[in-house]
Amino acid sequence: MTETAPWEADEWIQQTQRMLDSFERWIGSSLIPRVDPQADSKALYDAEFIVVAHGTEDDPRLNFANRAALSLWSMTLDQFLGTPSRMTAEPVHRSERAELMRRTRENGFINDYSGIRIAADGSRFRIERAIVWNVVDENGEHAGQAATFSEWTTVN
Repeated sequence: MTETAPWEADEWIQQTQRMLDSFERWIGSSLIPRVDPQADSKALYDAEFIVVAHGTEDDPRLNFANRAALSLWSMTLDQFLGTPSRMTAEPVHRSERAELMRRTRENGFINDYSGIRIAADGSRFRIERAIVWNVVDENGEHAGQAATFSEWTTVN
């Protein structure tokens, strides 16, 4: 996948549709105005709010980040994709993150998460009121988790 136009890749479009469909399933509203799969993929990548996702591996790997997320985490898409999602939190905050993942798995989504994360450059930020939801595939099978938020503050 290239950084020039990731939203044009078939697997990216499929991931975008899974995330958007799952968001609507759990939350009952659209994350973005839906047009068609290709337009949705570009719109989500270009959204001003953060959207990230990881897969179902034993140590889940990040498999989606929009432009805003890449900027916040100070990473390129190639750096971000495949990174264990636990690495977005400092070791001291990983148990809190694990609890978030457990609550989401059990309830389908949560809409009240706040926590501290760390970017690749070492800067830290606190996210507020994040929505985290389970992503399901076309067969209704668990395909990972995604998160979105638009509020964060720098932490010293």
